[in-house]
Amino acid sequence: MHEQFILQNIPTNGITLRAAVEGEGPLVIMVHGWPELWYSWRHQIKPIAEAGFRACAIDVRGYGDSDKPHAIEAYDMQTLMADIVGVIDHFGEKQAILIGHDWGAPMVWNTAALHPERVAAVAGLSVPYRKRAPVSTIKLWQKLYTEEGKFFYQVYFQDEGVVEAEVEADFRTALRKIYYSISGNAPDLGPSWLNRPEGGGLLEMMDDPDPFPVWMTPQDLDYFVQNFEAGGFRGPVNRYRNQDRDFAMLPDMGVKPVHQPSAFIAGSKDLVRFFVPGRDTYANLEEICPNLRVNLIIDDIGHWVQQEAPEAVNAALLPFLKGL
Repeated sequence: MHEQFILQNIPTNGITLRAAVEGEGPLVIMVHGWPELWYSWRHQIKPIAEAGFRACAIDVRGYGDSDKPHAIEAYDMQTLMADIVGVIDHFGEKQAILIGHDWGAPMVWNTAALHPERVAAVAGLSVPYRKRAPVSTIKLWQKLYTEEGKFFYQVYFQDEGVVEAEVEADFRTALRKIYYSISGNAPDLGPSWLNRPEGGGLLEMMDDPDPFPVWMTPQDLDYFVQNFEAGGFRGPVNRYRNQDRDFAMLPDMGVKPVHQPSAFIAGSKDLVRFFVPGRDTYANLEEICPNLRVNLIIDDIGHWVQQEAPEAVNAALLPFLKGL
């Protein structure tokens, strides 16, 4: 399916990003999450273009055919926001509409809040824009999980080279397990992600399904695997190693509201919803997004919402975009 898209290289912020670009009209930039690619938006790019927009789905730095700086600090939020602003500049636009999923969601939420003059509207998938906590998110996870003797993947990711070695040993199996284990098809998130004792690696509690759920074809999986085998896993996990740095460098992150028209779309079974034990992370989003126009939770769908439920996501996104 990737052959149906025209890919181009976009210079921005001192690096080059690969992007699929379709259509003409107001610029819509789509920003994927971990561990994904521009291709995660394969069901959205053409419908958005056909609705009268220029759809641009990027490979985030560290991924796919985009540049992959080695340094951890090359993946801090300030740098990633500058990458997005540079893409807007590349197309000669004053503003763009931003859509992000997973780590792409904080990237677009924060760009909207901290560079408001450059962002006309914003949609976040799976990860909402939340108020700033008293400590960085990694400190929060250490308190909620490590101090309770539990494994949490983001804490495990902090030591350089550890998760890289585990995943790079067999990218195909690793990606199958990761994609399946937080999809709506997985029977239970607990043992594999949120409720397991400390120790061990990322993948050992995860099932490798056969056959794989229909929302990702063998050809889709092949494309992800080929790209990760070529690019490695350091860039993708370096994002997780910047949470203290982001907290220190960006005091307005999670403080300044998102005033632009905004949308939130997620699956009811998304892992992110249950990160804080006893709390629904998807509740009360309007308190920091006062112009929230879409707030959609799709039943029985997991974390890969735009891939698992493309029709429902597009049915929410397209009217939101046209209503601007």
